[in-house]
Amino acid sequence: MQARFRLKNTGFLNRNILLISFSAFFADMGYQAIVAGFPIFLVIIMKAPTYVLGVAEALSYGVGAIFAFYGGKISDKAGLKKTAIIGNALIPILSFTGFAATVPEAVSLRVSGWWARNYRTPARRALFSGSVDQYNRSRAFGLLHALDVGGGLISTAILLTLLFYHWPLKFIFLVTIFPLTISTLLLLKIHTPESEIYAARPEVDKGGKSVKTGVLVATSLYGFSSFSLAFPILTVAEKTSNISLGIFSYAVFMAVSSFSGLIYGHKKIKKEVKVIGYLGYLLSALGSLGFVITLQFDQSYLFMFLSVALLGFALGSIETFEPTIISRVTPSNRSGAGMGYLSSARSTGLFMGNLLMGALFYFNAEYSYVYAFVVSLLAGVIMLSSGRAYERATST
Repeated sequence: MQARFRLKNTGFLNRNILLISFSAFFADMGYQAIVAGFPIFLVIIMKAPTYVLGVAEALSYGVGAIFAFYGGKISDKAGLKKTAIIGNALIPILSFTGFAATVPEAVSLRVSGWWARNYRTPARRALFSGSVDQYNRSRAFGLLHALDVGGGLISTAILLTLLFYHWPLKFIFLVTIFPLTISTLLLLKIHTPESEIYAARPEVDKGGKSVKTGVLVATSLYGFSSFSLAFPILTVAEKTSNISLGIFSYAVFMAVSSFSGLIYGHKKIKKEVKVIGYLGYLLSALGSLGFVITLQFDQSYLFMFLSVALLGFALGSIETFEPTIISRVTPSNRSGAGMGYLSSARSTGLFMGNLLMGALFYFNAEYSYVYAFVVSLLAGVIMLSSGRAYERATST
């Protein structure tokens, strides 16, 4: 069994927390420009139908679930740091997406780079949770999410600026190699001392199994409902007849999501299940409902951006507290596998969710958002009902 590490004097901010957080910042500064630009590249430039976009996103996340699952398993044996670095180093495959000559080539490059990202995510999360004590873990994950999404916000701003100056998307995608390389170099500096070992048991026993199952089921359902933001980008772009406004909606999503991470990083929050249930899954349902209202009653553009903002704030809650809860109820000698289950559960839901979203969107965009509203609502109910024992255990 691989030795587990615990850094001495693990406060809220230490070397590992900062290195991993800024690695995430530069990673998102790179690939989020591709995430935001890919639906424009595939549907508007390459003239692919929206259901092909759904297939591309489903393959990214669906097969990515397998990479996340085995990435977590492998990291417990081969090493968390090594696994995270290998996966992160392969993400720049995404940067060549714009040079694809055909739709299948574009989809292949998009999904391959995303599989590498999924492979490294469980190991990186396990490294992160192991670098801070349980009382500051939610604050640390809040900071991680804020910097992660903050990098994506800068990436989207760069994308909009370069589009304004008429840069081709293929060259915009290509320059993302540079921040992605910096991201990998930062991971090389992480400390993983083998002399200090975690106790190989969960930190929260009572209600742990129930809430872990609840988180995995709920995040899978959230995956079924949490369509790729490619669809809101297309909705805004088509409704406003402005590609830049479509991409700007993604910047709004990023900004609000990063802000929510900063809020959670600033405060110690004990009622994690209630926060993720109400301000995560249920708030996400309201965001999807907002798009239904916009499309049904032809509300103003501002209402669409408000809906995107709700989705962004909800993601901040989910990305902060899902890994926090999993890290506290999973034995530390299986921390990589625990995070792998989390990533693969979300990705499995996203596989079917994006297939259904793409198909429904092709016929009527409104149907796709109604579907997302119902399933996200169900995820919130499951999370709140399954986490009662865990809430009682962590409040004592």
